[in-house]
Amino acid sequence: MGTYAVTGSASGMGSATAGKLRAAGHTVVGVDLANADLVADLSTADGRRTAAEGVLAAVGGRLDGAVLAAGVGPVPGREAVIPQVNYFGAIELLRRWRPALAAAGNAKVVVLSSNSTTTTPLVPRRAVRALLSGDPDRAVRGARVFGKAARAIIYSGSKIALSRWVRRTAVLPEWAGSGIRLNALAPGAILTPIFPVPIGGYGDPSQLADWVVFMLSDAADFLVGSVVFVDDGSDAYFRFDAWPRPVPLRGLTRYLRRMRSFGTF
Repeated sequence: MGTYAVTGSASGMGSATAGKLRAAGHTVVGVDLANADLVADLSTADGRRTAAEGVLAAVGGRLDGAVLAAGVGPVPGREAVIPQVNYFGAIELLRRWRPALAAAGNAKVVVLSSNSTTTTPLVPRRAVRALLSGDPDRAVRGARVFGKAARAIIYSGSKIALSRWVRRTAVLPEWAGSGIRLNALAPGAILTPIFPVPIGGYGDPSQLADWVVFMLSDAADFLVGSVVFVDDGSDAYFRFDAWPRPVPLRGLTRYLRRMRSFGTF
């Protein structure tokens, strides 16, 4: 049996995942604003530090996996909080937990992204770049020019940045080379506290939790740097010809140069 950290464990997909892991006999350290093993506010740097250090103390420096499910939806007036939780609330914890994940030898990490990464138009590239460079204030300013749509723009931008961070990080020697499988799950509209009023066609948190548990299992040993869409077909509906695309020559050259620096060949 393994030991897992789950953020957002008090509700929604985090709660469903924690419940399934515990039912299977695993040890889970849940993190949330309340009703969790470790109470912490991931919207602040201090809260993220408390969560990261508290989990490490609870597990004795070894984690078999982690699920980063805490998130803030496109709620009016929460624009500044969205990237703090959705992006930094995932990557800062994972950076601190990396040695504990590496200690397990075959750890799995699932980060909750969103299908809004590909179905929300007009997300400014500069906002995504700002998050990836560690500047959430600039990202929020870039989104506010869209007025009432700013909250949807910054929400989607936070998830795009998170997915790109996963893709960039997953293949690095200190992650994949340490046996850590880092992937993202991109749900469609799921009936959680983020989206409390169903209009129709919403998924159930338990369905997504099954996918998370699979991505934490030995069956997912070959899954690295993937963003798995489980969204009732909405990404395919809007982007049916957008994927797959061949690697451009410039990208291939960069890939080969990187592999040589890793000593792969």
